[in-house]
Amino acid sequence: MTAKIKPAKGSPYSRILGVGGYRPTRIVPNEEILKHIDSSDEWIRSRSGIASRHWAGPDETVAEMSLHAAGKAVADAGITPQQVGAVIISTVSHFKQTPSIATEITDRMGAGKAAAFDINAGCAGFGYGLTLAKGLIADGSAEYVVVVGAERLSDLTDLTDRSTAFLFGDGAGAVVVGPASEPGIGPSIWGSEGDKADVISQTVSWDAYRDGEVEKFPAIRQEGQAVFRWAVYEMAKVAQQALDAAGIAPADLDVFIPHQANMRIIDSMVKALKLPEHVTVARDVETTGNTSAASIPLAMERLLATGQAKSGDTALVIGFGAGLVYAATVVTLP
Repeated sequence: MTAKIKPAKGSPYSRILGVGGYRPTRIVPNEEILKHIDSSDEWIRSRSGIASRHWAGPDETVAEMSLHAAGKAVADAGITPQQVGAVIISTVSHFKQTPSIATEITDRMGAGKAAAFDINAGCAGFGYGLTLAKGLIADGSAEYVVVVGAERLSDLTDLTDRSTAFLFGDGAGAVVVGPASEPGIGPSIWGSEGDKADVISQTVSWDAYRDGEVEKFPAIRQEGQAVFRWAVYEMAKVAQQALDAAGIAPADLDVFIPHQANMRIIDSMVKALKLPEHVTVARDVETTGNTSAASIPLAMERLLATGQAKSGDTALVIGFGAGLVYAATVVTLP
């Protein structure tokens, strides 16, 4: 007789229960960036909407920022670290290949023997982590999952590159995902377009730098116009698919939290989706810059902390970036 596997005993529904963030203490205005490139504050603001960003100091490592953000999210969720069953860290700027930084965070936050792993999904990393957390809870593999997006993109910024020098910031954002009595995280619309991978990429590989083929430390480069067109036209479609999958109309939304890449992209997506005026739109990019996987949870935390959004609001979140990869879903705010 063939043995049968028992069905999963997880919760069929899940939601975000808590959120936390960490922003480095050093604030870098555009004037400091202009020491390295031939541009102006007006040009930077008109192109990106960015006025300043946070850059991490020597002690504000990816690990330290992740730990602060995760700790705040766990406290906000009203659970203990011992209840966490898995920790997922999304980052592209942790330079130690192995072990995963998630194992360090899990140990230091007191989560015992929780599963721990890193993912590399660029600016869509938070959405990817959210999707994985939802699956782990439904499967019964974890009751509570911590998802962290953490970046020190200042380490991968070429200050002499006029097209990217002003874009990137540092920080970490985290959420706790747990079981719910009704759906709090909608279906994920995620995917990739690898044929466009060279649109956003690292300038040179680590082994090329190691072997002395180039002298300049690797940095992030992108084709700005190609990224803008893709984000505005293709990601608006993905965002609409996420709304449709969740059975939500634009008028039903309370909040829109897109990846904080560029203010022009955000405003264009709002227009493409025809969002009504009552929908609160995250524009954290103005003072935080592009923090890749950290941008959505950081923006979410700020909206809740300032009262621009409230617990129970329905929000559309979408991340998109290097790969090119994307992930969008509708969530109930913690």
